[in-house]
Amino acid sequence: MFFNLLVPFADEFSPLNVFRYLTFRSGGAVMTALLISFLFGERIIGWLKSKQPEPPIREDTPERHALTKKGTPTMGGVLILLSLGVSTLLWADLTNGYVWAVLMVTLGFGAIGFYDDYLKLTKKNSKGLAGRWKLVLQTVIAFAATAWIVSLTREPLDTQLAIPFVKDLLVNLGWFFMPFAIFVMVGSSNAVNLTDGLDGLAIVPVMIAAGCFAAFAYVAGNAIFANYLLIHHVPGSGELAVVCAAIVGASLGFLWFNAPPAMVFMGDTGSLSMGGALGSVAVVTKNELTLAIVGGLFVVEAVSVIVQVASFKLTGKRVFRMAPLHHHFEKKGWAEPTIVIRFWIIASILALAGLATLKLR
Repeated sequence: MFFNLLVPFADEFSPLNVFRYLTFRSGGAVMTALLISFLFGERIIGWLKSKQPEPPIREDTPERHALTKKGTPTMGGVLILLSLGVSTLLWADLTNGYVWAVLMVTLGFGAIGFYDDYLKLTKKNSKGLAGRWKLVLQTVIAFAATAWIVSLTREPLDTQLAIPFVKDLLVNLGWFFMPFAIFVMVGSSNAVNLTDGLDGLAIVPVMIAAGCFAAFAYVAGNAIFANYLLIHHVPGSGELAVVCAAIVGASLGFLWFNAPPAMVFMGDTGSLSMGGALGSVAVVTKNELTLAIVGGLFVVEAVSVIVQVASFKLTGKRVFRMAPLHHHFEKKGWAEPTIVIRFWIIASILALAGLATLKLR
């Protein structure tokens, strides 16, 4: 909004030129989201506690969670979405279609997660909304967003897949691009959801990944930098750097309250929306495969669940003591802070590997 309101007057009042710069507005988005989190965090947590006197503990978690996590309110994703949404609306160019497409996925998936959390609380049932209905609703939103993104993207990039570490190589997926992009968004959303099982475990990797994709968006949206780094220029995608910066600020603000021992959990409201946001930004910037590197921790967590279920159904045996993977290490006796911090380290290493794709071509 600041961009749209103030830049037209920049010729008459030169200091307003700073609002033209993505770097300035991205910094503003980080600080605004962080400030909103600090201002409203305790109030929202207090409200959630009043509405959620005894939130149900998920059944697929170690037994000790019934004691250590009992009474901690969920649906903290409301705080993330509030700070992220307001910050984006204030600092992004609101005439940019990519911004609205990503917000549609983020808020849409967040609404699905909110309804799921609401059912868990009102019915005091840890299962919430049936998994198949989650997938159906996510697919519908992702389909609409993908169609919008394709219409905004110039040919031949609209339906093509870029390969990391290789310059000037695009694979034309044609009609298959639609289901592929939907899979990226929905898969990313649910992978983050599976990772969200310990205090601070999911939000820091989300923040790290969002920081990486802020860089990807900025470079992909700048013709000079894109040409220098031999990546594909996507006009208009640079504005998503502001959205990613808002995610970083919102994540930092939420971490203040989610750091061990957590005062609030993000719930499906936060995890589904954050994963969807990362997936949609990856689709716009043509970094769908790079997302699997930067968000490798989420991929491993999701794969651990798939392997566990497949192994049990086929052989009757479990590969891990409990899935997702972080619960396996809990069962092995690792302390929660040890698991969380080591997973953060892994997420940081994977993010650096993902950033390397910008230059190693």
